[in-house]
Amino acid sequence: MAAPVVRFLERRGYRTYRDPDGKDYLDLVARRGEELGLVELKLSAARTVLGQALRRRGWGDWVAVALDGRRAAERALAASPSGHSERVGVLAVLGEEVEELRPAAPVHGAGCFHPFPELRARLVLLLDAVDSGELPAGIGWGALWRSDSGGRHAGREWRIEELAPPSESD
Repeated sequence: MAAPVVRFLERRGYRTYRDPDGKDYLDLVARRGEELGLVELKLSAARTVLGQALRRRGWGDWVAVALDGRRAAERALAASPSGHSERVGVLAVLGEEVEELRPAAPVHGAGCFHPFPELRARLVLLLDAVDSGELPAGIGWGALWRSDSGGRHAGREWRIEELAPPSESD
């Protein structure tokens, strides 16, 4: 499912990194100049993937979810009616094609502060090291990945209370 999303992003001028940490914490990272985006991939489970995207939004400038098929992607749209989740982009993977149902919006817009600037800065440094060949792609970043707050991933400290309650089909 990643290949069509990679092509979709690359057509828009992004360099992509699949599983850049080697631990499957970040599914796909997209970088274009200074802009950094994250895409979470799931076959289904719209609420789960939205929660993952929201927890990881501290690492980049925007987040999106890509789900297998239009129905799964539409469930993600329905589960994110307001709050931070309405900024999460929603992509439907339709075989080898990708349809953007909702574009990703910057998670830290005008008047917003970035609560974890060290996360984004650390990710940029690590991607720079991959690009320069200092770090092999897909290597486990281990201790380099730990947050300043002491947790394994400070991004998990984000709250996701804005998600809609699960529906019968989730």
